[in-house]
Amino acid sequence: MLRELSIRNLAVLEEVNVSFHNGFHVLTGETGAGKSILIDALSLIVGGRGSADMIRHGRDKAEMEAMFDMNPEHPVWSVLERLGLSHSREEMLIIRRELTRQGKSSSRVNGQLVTMTMLREIGECLVNIHGQHEHQSLLRTERHLEWLDAYGGDLLLERKGQYGAIYKELQEVRRSLQQLSEHTRQNEQMLDLYRFQVDEIQAAALKPGEDEALAEERKLLLFADKRMHALSESYSLLNEGGGLDAVRTAVARLVDTIQYDEEGLGPILEQLQSAFYQAEDAAYQLREYREGIDVNPERLAYVDDRLDMINGMKRKYGESIPDILSYLEKITSERDKIENKDEWLDQLRFREDKLYRQASRLAEELSALRRHASKQLSEAVVRELRGLEMPSAEFQVELSSGWNKSGDQIPLHSTGTDEAVFMLTTNPGEPLKPLNKIASGGEMSRIMLALKSIFAEIDHIPVLIFDEVDTGVSGRAAQAIAEKLSRLAGRCQVFSITHLPQVACMSDHHYEIKKTVIDNRTSTSVMELQAEGRINELARMLGGVEVTEKTKHHAQEMLDLAHGLKGA
Repeated sequence: MLRELSIRNLAVLEEVNVSFHNGFHVLTGETGAGKSILIDALSLIVGGRGSADMIRHGRDKAEMEAMFDMNPEHPVWSVLERLGLSHSREEMLIIRRELTRQGKSSSRVNGQLVTMTMLREIGECLVNIHGQHEHQSLLRTERHLEWLDAYGGDLLLERKGQYGAIYKELQEVRRSLQQLSEHTRQNEQMLDLYRFQVDEIQAAALKPGEDEALAEERKLLLFADKRMHALSESYSLLNEGGGLDAVRTAVARLVDTIQYDEEGLGPILEQLQSAFYQAEDAAYQLREYREGIDVNPERLAYVDDRLDMINGMKRKYGESIPDILSYLEKITSERDKIENKDEWLDQLRFREDKLYRQASRLAEELSALRRHASKQLSEAVVRELRGLEMPSAEFQVELSSGWNKSGDQIPLHSTGTDEAVFMLTTNPGEPLKPLNKIASGGEMSRIMLALKSIFAEIDHIPVLIFDEVDTGVSGRAAQAIAEKLSRLAGRCQVFSITHLPQVACMSDHHYEIKKTVIDNRTSTSVMELQAEGRINELARMLGGVEVTEKTKHHAQEMLDLAHGLKGA
């Protein structure tokens, strides 16, 4: 669950630190007070898109930090392990996000830098935010199959993944077939080019690392004369110019003299003797090295020509010899395909047929699993709608499939052969119709809440946030939504931004979002309300600007009734 949230310099929020609890939380306040900014901050923390425009005017950056207290068995820990992030399952999970005026964003999880992709993957395990835009997703029929598949469970998702892999391979084979079949003239032109390139690269007989070895050899050959001259002169100075003789004579003189001052001359004699032996050995090595120098103009010319040829190959076929050899392997394969076009076509057609049969079998299994899931989901949604003051509502997931009895090939698409449409009727005797044909705003809110309640039991996301889910409802329907949110909070931590007193009074924790203007500067505060504060805020929601004793009495009565409902 979410324990603490800290926000600095985000929009009108200068600095806010809020602690949260188990159960059902509501956020209320006047329109424009900044209630949704708290949700925006949480969205940023779990990987939502941010921009410099969100930073408070006059500040360089915005900072958000959230602390989560998660069960050691929660899936988020496995995600952290897979992403290579150190953690302890017995400690809190802390996520920090910063936005800068320059448009940069940085994120840390338990102090470790993470990418936005990593942050979103972690955030998907922690928080689910439902806002007004999500109503629109219910009207998009292409999203209905996603909802159904998510409800279908692990076996359905496993089959969907297997089907997706086979379908992707099938599409690649079909693209290869199309290219090989439709581009005959182009293939013939490319064949000549491939043959020329293969012959040229093969004739070069390139070896990995050859260019580096030749470059080193060229340097030695190019400066052979200079090395020979320098080594001969050095050897002569040591061996023939008296260098070694002078040191040898000095050693002999010290040997004769050391008896007079062994303590003072002994170390000097040792140094001279060591120097003599080292110089003698160096002279021997100079002579050996000099005799090994190869002054070979013909070899130098060959090396230069070879390097020129290799560099020409690099300009045409790759930046390195391994790149050139990799390109050779690729064009050899392409050449063989074109030269043996008919054989390749036969192989591809055989592969296509095999993959199609595999995909069709998996698609049929998917359809069967979806039919079973659609029946269960339909029944579950109807049960939820009954408790949301839609007693006559009938909901059905209509699943249409491309299967036929003619034996012809069935058109496959990326998710199988099925299409799903959510159908609804709210009036007895009226036929089921697609949601986008009949559902009102209030009905959409309740359908979405019903689905969220169902999926809360499946996806184990600990924090659910509803941004004005009660839009378009009032009276008994509003009370039903409030009771549903309260019951949902028994399974996870629930937050709701609301303008309805019926929803606010059912909360376990009530926060007031308040905007103030000091020195011509707007600032928003967040305060958890206690008993009297809750009464006053509910009275404001009931009566508007003026809070009277009557509205306060009504507010107290609503809280008492809510307490009784929750205790029942």
